[in-house]
Amino acid sequence: MEELLAALLKVLSVWFSLAFLLIVLPSIFGVSLGISGLYIKVLVKTLEWATLRIEKGINRQQKEAVKNPVSNVIIQRDQTTMEKAIPGLRCGDFELSDVFYFCKKGFEAIVEDEVTQRFTSEELVSWNLLTRTNVNFHYISLRLTVVWVIGVLVRYCFLLPLRVILATIGIVSMIVGSTLVGQLPNGETKDWLSDLVHLTCSRILVRALSGTIYYHNKENRPQKGGICVANHTSPIDVIILTNDGCYAMVGQAHGGLMGVIQRATVKACPHVWFERSEMKDRHLVTKRLREHVADKNKLPILIFPEGTCINNTSVMMFKKGSFEIGGTIHPVAIKYDPQFGDAFWNSSKYGIVSYLLRIMTSWAIVCHVWYLPPVMREEGEGAVHFANRVKSAIARQGGLTELPWDGGLKRAKVKDTFKEEEQKNYSKMIIGNGESSNASTELN
Repeated sequence: MEELLAALLKVLSVWFSLAFLLIVLPSIFGVSLGISGLYIKVLVKTLEWATLRIEKGINRQQKEAVKNPVSNVIIQRDQTTMEKAIPGLRCGDFELSDVFYFCKKGFEAIVEDEVTQRFTSEELVSWNLLTRTNVNFHYISLRLTVVWVIGVLVRYCFLLPLRVILATIGIVSMIVGSTLVGQLPNGETKDWLSDLVHLTCSRILVRALSGTIYYHNKENRPQKGGICVANHTSPIDVIILTNDGCYAMVGQAHGGLMGVIQRATVKACPHVWFERSEMKDRHLVTKRLREHVADKNKLPILIFPEGTCINNTSVMMFKKGSFEIGGTIHPVAIKYDPQFGDAFWNSSKYGIVSYLLRIMTSWAIVCHVWYLPPVMREEGEGAVHFANRVKSAIARQGGLTELPWDGGLKRAKVKDTFKEEEQKNYSKMIIGNGESSNASTELN
């Protein structure tokens, strides 16, 4: 028993030594040894080889489906507006045939709506040797099966223990470092040390995910006294962004381990954490955020206006609250490469522990981040219009589908206002046709 314990301690000491020398130490100085880049290149070659083997092992019809993948969308929607679609179905004023338009829209929503499919994992063009992305996998060849088995051993027996160790080091360092820095008096030294702790720990956590992140247009990085808004795919979005710069976080105060991290970090950095009762007070939240933005020496606030995680294919409605605060808005577009791992957190299906386990047993996390030029609210522009303008810019840059729906539909029903809006549009159209018809009758 003693020999087994000694051997275990020896293995752990080797793991920690490797992690410190090859990952933690370079993270402190912000340098990379190129190990992640080499790993990604080998992984790309392996996945390309696997794709070719799959193509050879399936029949011609399936091969065409791989080469020219068809979207998983069942309904091919016509984007024509109501005003153009209904007059095309009939002539004159109201007719019973108008019902067919609404029936068609209803059937489309029942078979496949635009909202719920945004809360499921993104479809892949080809298999990435992860069983979770191909539940219908069948035997193709012996060599492909051997490679898959080797991949399982590498991910679970080598990468997972290393990633857990790195994550532990990163979280403990964040808590201890922030607590120590928080004891210092306010000043430039404290701010510098706080930034160093946050950047170092974020870099360690990114390496714990085998993360490879490409930052574009760094000249547009958010500045102090501003507000950074980004599309939201995963809780690790925060780590992805803080790996390249420091931000003040905004969110609800939690308990457990997350609460310990929040209480430690707020001592060193001016994060804005709200209690559950305070989150319901919109005016209080807005007031505290405005006070933060007014101080040009404080870090930019990081906000995800969608309010929930979307599956890396779309950008849904931005809540207007973030755009009523004032100040400069720094839009950021985040797009993950699903070939190496699914970063989307389906919180209604997986708990945070299950999600992190799936992330840490993936091949890697590869992500592109675009910093867009800062924008200001124009004179006379409403908060909703401003939010939509920023959302459109993020969607275009990230190659994401722009949707008007509220991400809150993930757990709630459609608001009556959406139904009333369609009813009003139809009523205006009918009234307009009626007025024109009456006018022509009087002229005759």
